[in-house]
Amino acid sequence: MIQDIKKDSAARMEKSVDNLRQELTKLRTGRAHTSLLDHIHVDYYGQSVPLSQVASVSVGDVRTLVVQPWEKNMVTVVDKAIRTSDLGLNPATAGMVIRVPLPPLTEERRREMGKIVRHEGENAKVAVRNIRRDAIADLKALLKEKAISEDEERRAQDDIQKLTDKFVEEIDKIVGVKEAELMEI
Repeated sequence: MIQDIKKDSAARMEKSVDNLRQELTKLRTGRAHTSLLDHIHVDYYGQSVPLSQVASVSVGDVRTLVVQPWEKNMVTVVDKAIRTSDLGLNPATAGMVIRVPLPPLTEERRREMGKIVRHEGENAKVAVRNIRRDAIADLKALLKEKAISEDEERRAQDDIQKLTDKFVEEIDKIVGVKEAELMEI
């Protein structure tokens, strides 16, 4: 029973960290990265589909993404989808290739994004701590039912705390790396 609680907690904490990583990939840094366009959807014959299903996205150079739609009639649709996205990008079309230059970030925008990164990190830490709280509540319930001894409960709580500390440390590292990436010029 205790092992199940620990495994469940570890799996849920890992999901919280993965979710943080996914959220941070959406933030634009100074470098071009294909995941920047992952959340953009385009109208493909009446259906909204992710950009990656109608075009290939690659990195041209440090500040340019290259999008190549697989069908000629999709070039204008993809161009429009990128323009109207919340990223503030201005793509340039040349035949079947759409180049998306990423403007350099201003100092003020970098600081703003740093705050967003720290906020996302704090949300992930809160999620991990909530998982710890749930696991400890489950342990207390087992103790109350006399399914485990007090010593077992105390050891399990210590293990869950160590697990929590490990994931909080990992979150701090991820946030630190992203902040450093943002401040690079």
